[in-house]
Amino acid sequence: MFTSFPLKSVTIPNRIVMPAMCQYSATEDGYVTNWHRVHYGARAVGGVGLIILEATAVEKRGRLSNHDLGIWDDGHIQGLRELVEIGKEHGTVMGIQIGHGGRKSWGDELVAPSSIAVPNMGTPHALTVTEIKDIVESWRQAARRVREAGFDVLQIHGAHGYLIHEFLSPLSNERGDEYGGSLENRMRFLLEIVEAVKKEWPEDKPLSVRLSAVDYLEGGLTIEDTVQISKVLKSRGVDLMDISSGGLLSARIELGPGYQVSFAEAVKKEAGLPTIAVGLITQAELAQEIIHNGRADFVALGRELLRNPYWVLEAKCEESVWPWQYHRAMPKR
Repeated sequence: MFTSFPLKSVTIPNRIVMPAMCQYSATEDGYVTNWHRVHYGARAVGGVGLIILEATAVEKRGRLSNHDLGIWDDGHIQGLRELVEIGKEHGTVMGIQIGHGGRKSWGDELVAPSSIAVPNMGTPHALTVTEIKDIVESWRQAARRVREAGFDVLQIHGAHGYLIHEFLSPLSNERGDEYGGSLENRMRFLLEIVEAVKKEWPEDKPLSVRLSAVDYLEGGLTIEDTVQISKVLKSRGVDLMDISSGGLLSARIELGPGYQVSFAEAVKKEAGLPTIAVGLITQAELAQEIIHNGRADFVALGRELLRNPYWVLEAKCEESVWPWQYHRAMPKR
């Protein structure tokens, strides 16, 4: 759990990840605020190996709320660069998740692969092929801004019922063109985004994709689909898979500590890619077991790191990890 992990030119100092979690605290134009500086800075001081900034919108209409961070304009770069500098100053590798909410976006201009609404939300406009190409270009420009801001890991958000996931799942994609039908066609949008992003993203820095492994619904995505998608992503130069689940539509899910770990394990072993496991992981013993037994390469602590930004410090409890300013407060084992 506390060993480093090299990914291309980047060495992540330990296996603990803070996954992307929306803070709903940006300005209405998507700019960084002091909340982000304090929030991410505290987890960097707390020793998290990799911080992945919250879902940051590649288009204004693709925000998940009207106070989400944005990366659709060059003006966003400076604030994001400040967050990178804060993290790096404390030895944390800084990543960012970029995405588009699709039919689950905030606002009236909803877009999706097909005109199928989420319950209690508006009916989205089915994207034309030309519009799809324009959105792919938005991802490319966002990747350029991520590079200019100085991040070391870029993650493409393909999970939780947002635009990429909407293309991947047959439950939300009823297209009859080259973007619909077979799994090969349904993953085309994601692969075009990966190709566009790689034109801007440095070859020596890791590229990650987050996927929902299963939809938990009949006729939806299965773990076998996700393994196949991951194999193709590996062949296209993706370096790290972040494996979550669900989010497309309401579904019955049996929750418990580590309930999604088996999905990350399947992708790691069958697709041959490093993975991040996530899902109600709160105890150091469970995190250690996952890493020690090779079930995943990283463990993401979501809500637990919201509750306790110093989880890593407390788990290791060694002076070499704790900031010298906090040595007087180190707990005894």
